[in-house]
Amino acid sequence: MAAVIEKNKREQIRIEATEFKGQDLVDIRVYYQDQADGEWKPSKKGIAFKTELLPEIIKALQALETTQ
Repeated sequence: MAAVIEKNKREQIRIEATEFKGQDLVDIRVYYQDQADGEWKPSKKGIAFKTELLPEIIKALQALETTQ
């Protein structure tokens, strides 16, 4: 399952659980819409981290939100 956030008309931010070499990861990546075929494709812009870091990352994001 992926969460999709519209960044603009041609880009999305996708957040999804993935697995790589036996490690469970969270991947947050910018996807772009290919103009040739209209398909959504992953860009190099993003980050992947171990799921065990998720609570700490959520706390950091919430702290950032309260300063805005």
